[in-house]
Amino acid sequence: MTESTTNLAAFDAARRVMPGGVNSPVRAFGSVGGTPRSLVSASGPYLRDVEGREYVDLVCSWGPMLLGHQHPAVLDAVHAAVDRGLSFGASTPDETRLAELIRSIVPVERVRFVSTGTEATMTALRLARGATGRNLIVKFAGCYHGHSDGLLASAGSGLATQALPGSAGVTEAQAAETLVVPYNDEAALREVFAVHGENIAAVITEAVPANMGVVVPNDGFNQFLRTLTAKHGALLIWDEVLTGFRATATGGWGLSGEPEGWAPDLWTFGKVVGGGMPVAAVAGSAEVMDLLAPLGPVYQAGTLSGNPVAMAAGLATLGEATSNPEVYATLSQRSEQLQQLLSEALTGAGVDHSIQTAGTLFSFAFGTSATGVHDYAQAQSQEAFRYGPFFQTMLDHGVYLPPSVFEAWFVSSAHDDAAMERIAAALPHAARAAAAATA
Repeated sequence: MTESTTNLAAFDAARRVMPGGVNSPVRAFGSVGGTPRSLVSASGPYLRDVEGREYVDLVCSWGPMLLGHQHPAVLDAVHAAVDRGLSFGASTPDETRLAELIRSIVPVERVRFVSTGTEATMTALRLARGATGRNLIVKFAGCYHGHSDGLLASAGSGLATQALPGSAGVTEAQAAETLVVPYNDEAALREVFAVHGENIAAVITEAVPANMGVVVPNDGFNQFLRTLTAKHGALLIWDEVLTGFRATATGGWGLSGEPEGWAPDLWTFGKVVGGGMPVAAVAGSAEVMDLLAPLGPVYQAGTLSGNPVAMAAGLATLGEATSNPEVYATLSQRSEQLQQLLSEALTGAGVDHSIQTAGTLFSFAFGTSATGVHDYAQAQSQEAFRYGPFFQTMLDHGVYLPPSVFEAWFVSSAHDDAAMERIAAALPHAARAAAAATA
């Protein structure tokens, strides 16, 4: 092995030309330590780095690799699309086909494709303000909706006060249009609407929060959001960038809105909808969505939106997942199996923990068996210092986990018995490393 093919050499080269050596912060391994892996290929449930090491993949590109890597149907569709041309800057038939497929799964009437989840949520907020003529947005502490300025806000000093900037470069004026409240706290929401109701354009929420670890909504909480926003003339924005077509066949909506008989006003999708390509979408009723240009006064545009290669990948991925019942059955089976293996290993090593589950998504938290995790404060108070040794040990044994304790784990329909056996063999070692960790 030459120096130029090591992960360290790759990371050093990256740091010379990119801030922190990465194009998304969590990839830098800041919270787990060690050298980030520079990946060069993937197949089925496996990844391979520049050193030639193979890992079982439990990140799945943060969700979109629902079918595993290099699924034949997706590759065939993408190769055919590439042969027709990389980009036209114009409409294509596959845009319509993918929008129609989305409409056949969830109750939306219009779909607008963009390239990133941040674009999707940013557009949804603009639509909500355009539809209501109001300025304020309510979000929940710990929920992540992309890095647009107004959504990088942290909680203010009181439940019903304006938020403070959550990042350098975000002005106080921008943050002040966002109200941040604790997740799962109905009383806080009532107070916010009692004080600011006539000025609130929308509440934005992840269908199931999964960016502070998975945090399951309390029974009836999402339906409460639907009722409260409708009462006050505000919109409910349902962020399914991560959960859409992943948590269940109908996404996070399949865990609450669908069985309870209600739907949000606006949805945002990403990840699975692009099959690993940079695709996201805003969707909703015709009444609200038709406020977008060119029909309405709310402007949004994107040169590469609806890119034909990306549309082909999304259409093939979502088409295969919805036409083959084995896909979601396998995802559910492997997720349950993995949770059991994880809990057995941690319990066997004497590591206190809880597991939070939402459909096929799950995460775990250290030192939380007595309370579970119901909001951001509880997620932050866990024994997070145990995750670094746990992560590094799994990595040493050939299993690639999310490099943060505040992330969900992902399986694919390609995770077979061999992959699961490798995970099972690694977990007891990692559990013992977590047990031995000190703050």
